[in-house]
Amino acid sequence: MTTLFVSGSPSARSRSSGLVAHLRARLVHAGLPTEHLALRELPAQPLLHGDATAPGIAEALDRVARADAVVIATPVYKASYSGLLKVFLDLLPQYGLEGKILLPVATGGSLAHALVLDYALRPVLAAAGATHVLPGVFVTDGQLQMDPVQGLCIDADLQRRLDDAVGSLVRTVARLRIAATLADVEPGSLGEFSRRCCSG
Repeated sequence: MTTLFVSGSPSARSRSSGLVAHLRARLVHAGLPTEHLALRELPAQPLLHGDATAPGIAEALDRVARADAVVIATPVYKASYSGLLKVFLDLLPQYGLEGKILLPVATGGSLAHALVLDYALRPVLAAAGATHVLPGVFVTDGQLQMDPVQGLCIDADLQRRLDDAVGSLVRTVARLRIAATLADVEPGSLGEFSRRCCSG
């Protein structure tokens, strides 16, 4: 079962990118394979023109389709998630997130932007068919610092919330695996099994 990290940060060296690396390491330590899709590396012109068939874009969409769990990470700009993430989500098929486990994560300047996850991002994920959306994690600049010597510095409260988010994702994946085993689902078919469960 693969967890795909979709990073909406336009910068390779940002708090959002550092958070993605940290969460990926935690999931790998927990025994879950992960992949990373950095949207800033996609070809800009076809992305902005909504060309889902262009090389690079089609591959990225296929990686989302094949993932069983998706962690969506974005910085907050002007009280919303990044434009880079917006144009990519617009390219997803109507039910492109159906049956997948979703964990949204956002970084922003202050708690004033914390509602972005529930009031801006979550409705878009639901419109793409997402039904397994775990409680999101909002991170302020003061809770996450990039030190040139020590690397990523995370305060204790944030670390507890990240531990809870990782634990929730791992437990959800484990439950799905057990249910799939009991239902005699072939390995690699958990996404389809989850879709059947969600549709009743």
